[in-house]
Amino acid sequence: MKIVALTGGIGSGKSTVAKMFKGLGAPVYDSDSEAKKLLQRSSALKKELILLLGEEAYLYEKLNKTYVAGKIFGNKEMLQKMNKIVHPAVREHFLIWAKKQTAPYVIQEAAIIFENGNQHYYDAIIHVTAPQESRIQRVMKRDGATKAQILARMMNQWDDDEKNALSDFIIPNLNIGETANKVSAIHRALLDNS
Repeated sequence: MKIVALTGGIGSGKSTVAKMFKGLGAPVYDSDSEAKKLLQRSSALKKELILLLGEEAYLYEKLNKTYVAGKIFGNKEMLQKMNKIVHPAVREHFLIWAKKQTAPYVIQEAAIIFENGNQHYYDAIIHVTAPQESRIQRVMKRDGATKAQILARMMNQWDDDEKNALSDFIIPNLNIGETANKVSAIHRALLDNS
């Protein structure tokens, strides 16, 4: 079974592309949502996060996302420390999940692969791109975030040119029909090479 990464900057449309792959029968692991679940139910991760960010990291036993985002997205060192806590747990959870799948390939949707030097874990990498202004507008609409908050998150991600150079497939996500066609072509290519 091939292990495929699906990545792209915030607001690029990774989730839309992931749904398209799911529609074609590919199992997709959403790293962001699984990380949030792990941070909620793992007492070991909770303890480490509280040690790193303080008691306010959890509010009424739930992850205090606003507080955590405020602590990490303007502070590169703090973000790296949090990633060192969360990413190994997500990787381990993903590998357990992947072993249970029976498809010719599985996809791990993850925003930061290259930034953590994890590209060597994958048999193929799909990079979803979109112009920066489109991405900002999408995230403002989706999350109610300010432009400054979104730009702060973008500063922690590599730019598209750097990611494109290391990716096996690139999906420019501007027109939904063209994106769907590109997803179908990549799906066929992955099946042919399985």
